[in-house]
Amino acid sequence: MMKYNGWDIEYLESIDDYTAVFDLMMAKDPEGQTENLENAIAEYTGRKHCVSMANATDALRFSLMGIWEGDEVLVTDFSWISTSSCISHVGATPVFCDIDPDSYHISIESIKRMKSDKTKALIYTHLYGNMTDTTEIENWCDSNGIRFIEDSAQSFGSSLNGRKAGTIGHVSSYSFNANKVIAGLCGGGVLMTDDDALGDYAKLMRRHGKNKDFSMLGYNSKMYTGNADVILMRMRSMEKWQKRRNEIAWIYHEMLDDEFRCQIVSEGLEHNFHKYVIGFESKDERKRVKNAVKAQGQNLSVHYENTLSNNSLYSDIEYRKDDCHNAQHAADTVMSLPIHAWLKDEEVEHLCNMILIT
Repeated sequence: MMKYNGWDIEYLESIDDYTAVFDLMMAKDPEGQTENLENAIAEYTGRKHCVSMANATDALRFSLMGIWEGDEVLVTDFSWISTSSCISHVGATPVFCDIDPDSYHISIESIKRMKSDKTKALIYTHLYGNMTDTTEIENWCDSNGIRFIEDSAQSFGSSLNGRKAGTIGHVSSYSFNANKVIAGLCGGGVLMTDDDALGDYAKLMRRHGKNKDFSMLGYNSKMYTGNADVILMRMRSMEKWQKRRNEIAWIYHEMLDDEFRCQIVSEGLEHNFHKYVIGFESKDERKRVKNAVKAQGQNLSVHYENTLSNNSLYSDIEYRKDDCHNAQHAADTVMSLPIHAWLKDEEVEHLCNMILIT
């Protein structure tokens, strides 16, 4: 069975490096010295502040500094749950917007329809590692006094026309969860911004609000040294691994594009291919193919089977929603294929043939 990530293979290939990281970790304060990772990401993005924390969900939540109950935040209806749950955690109201059917990204027409006098921020998610031109939405946010929050959790390494994911808008975030292109041993995330007040706020919030004393109600969201060291070590191979992911994506595209809706790669896009997603005509067709491939020993995942607003938690949480028919169609018809740097061409081709003959 093809694996959805190959970190076990990478570990065996790099075991001496991991031993060195562990030796270094045991000689350091486990709660400090994540600055090397933060400095490396700040240099990579050009952001003034990079604040490491336990996960990217906290990075999104801290990005909403100053947004409270009664405020509204525009958000896609098609993403992982933390993209919207962070809004509810601060007491604000998520306003679910439809997506563009080609990119799976939030639609500017939908956000314009759903804006109200209460709108204070917009969370823009680069889904699957993809990027699309955000200039029009950024300008619209600026002209309306709306904070542009870049959820680039899935897009570390991606860039569009030289503009890197993680450098756009007021504040950005990366995730290092186990399924990401660069993963920590136990997840992790970073918040990136040029705003001094937000950077300082995030540093306090991640450590129970502690500066000289406990000055504010915060969270326990520290990234531990060993995790930061592994992320930093893996970053050195990011360009090589991304090149291999693109090679695998090209095999999928060449073999499947005539039969299925494959990802569109815009001109000027350097795609990290966090996910390679194909689309079907209907939910029934997806189910048939998924079950046929499973019968041959390969489980395929769906990202994501529910639109955000259709999760049952929103039966008890206030929200507003556009007519999100494109988001619903995506949830009903997309399917993810395994993609990581340790897959072999023949494995990818074999899976494609299994899909094609169903």
